[in-house]
Amino acid sequence: MIKDRSVAMAARRQQLLDAGVEMMDPAAVYVEDTVTVGAGTVLLPGTILRGGTVIGENCRIGPDVMLTNCQVGAGSTINASQCEDSEIGANCQIGPYTHIRPHCVVGDESKIGAFVQLKNCTLGVGTKMAHLTYVGDSDVGDHCNFGCGTVTCNYDGFRKFRTTIGSHVFVGCNTNFVPPVTVGDGAYIAAGTTVTEDIPADAMAIGRARQEIKEGWAEKNRKEKGKQ
Repeated sequence: MIKDRSVAMAARRQQLLDAGVEMMDPAAVYVEDTVTVGAGTVLLPGTILRGGTVIGENCRIGPDVMLTNCQVGAGSTINASQCEDSEIGANCQIGPYTHIRPHCVVGDESKIGAFVQLKNCTLGVGTKMAHLTYVGDSDVGDHCNFGCGTVTCNYDGFRKFRTTIGSHVFVGCNTNFVPPVTVGDGAYIAAGTTVTEDIPADAMAIGRARQEIKEGWAEKNRKEKGKQ
């Protein structure tokens, strides 16, 4: 049985190679019969393509990528990441170490980077989340920029709530969204803000404690603890 499966997989890989798909190491690629891959796409070692996955032309998939029931637009790159039951547009950059969970749509020319997780959300064209971000149950417009450490706090322990963000929104590092909240087009959110109310278009939101300086506190603390 294992031998038969191995022979079938080798035949499938050869079909793809004959159709113009490139593989650095064919033996290190797994592609199910139900998968479609466009000509000019490169499949790097560790690539696993499953279910009804459809990959466009001239993509670069891998190394170490698993896609299950996903659509990937032409010219996109996915590196060291996993994606399930979602759609990735054309000319996107995904990874490394991105997890796109079911029911996501990532718009064309978007960049979803290291240690970003998406779940049940829609992103517009050209939106960027470079690293260390969780966006769940959200609708995001075009050309938004998310700073690292951004989190949508979509679950209160009982129900899920959605965050809605317009286009051309700048989200500063370490922003928390406590939905349901809506952010208008062109808004700017300062780093360290916790968003609990709607933000109008073109407004700036700051929601953090004011910095306080206590002169000499650190030296006094060291002396009290015998660390001077």
